[in-house]
Amino acid sequence: MSAINAYFENLTRVLNEVQDTQSAALEEGAKLLCEATLTDHNIFAFGCSHAGLLALELYYRTGGMANINPVRGPGLCCDVDPATMTSEIERLPQYGAILANNQPIGEGDVVIIHSVSGRNAVTIDFATTCREKGAKVIALTNLTYSKGVTARHPSGKRLFEVADLVLDNCGCPGDSSLEIKGVPEKVAPTSTAVGAAMVNAMMARAVELITEAGGVAPIFMSANLDGGDEHNKKMLAKYKKHIFYMGH
Repeated sequence: MSAINAYFENLTRVLNEVQDTQSAALEEGAKLLCEATLTDHNIFAFGCSHAGLLALELYYRTGGMANINPVRGPGLCCDVDPATMTSEIERLPQYGAILANNQPIGEGDVVIIHSVSGRNAVTIDFATTCREKGAKVIALTNLTYSKGVTARHPSGKRLFEVADLVLDNCGCPGDSSLEIKGVPEKVAPTSTAVGAAMVNAMMARAVELITEAGGVAPIFMSANLDGGDEHNKKMLAKYKKHIFYMGH
């Protein structure tokens, strides 16, 4: 079997495991997103380095909710040069608290935090501070991986130990899923593809719940469809007080 087919088999297996074991947790997450939207609160998404790609996946996105805001910490995103800085910065104690305290996160809000290992200090401090401010924290992590490593936070805790709700991406330790003969390192991580599926499924269910409750979910259209620009401008104007990524 070629590596192409082997990776797709791995990915399909993990996605099936997520559907079988995490649907109830995704339902709970969707309820939190629904409640925050219907009660006029805010939603945020955060992750360090490649984990932050899911925060970008969720905001200003065709078919996505307009009230989901990314938290982009200086030095923690994939545009940093040299890229190795992100690995150093995400281990700094208290930086996560500084980030959280400089966001309009408060009582009744929901914060989605993605960290595959769940071990680094920035993620722990960010989650803890968000909860101290009254927000609910949804952690997306790899439980097998995280339970097999020690924390890099002074408290000794990992992300799954400080969150209100835990979503397991069902990946393997180290995230890379595929062995290739003659190559000592494993390749082909699953967390980005699986994580994107999980957060989009959770968001879609939240939209369904909002609609069933008689609300109207703030959904973006593709800007590349006719009428998309006009629709999106209306969304941005209508939900302006819940949107913090427009520089106003």
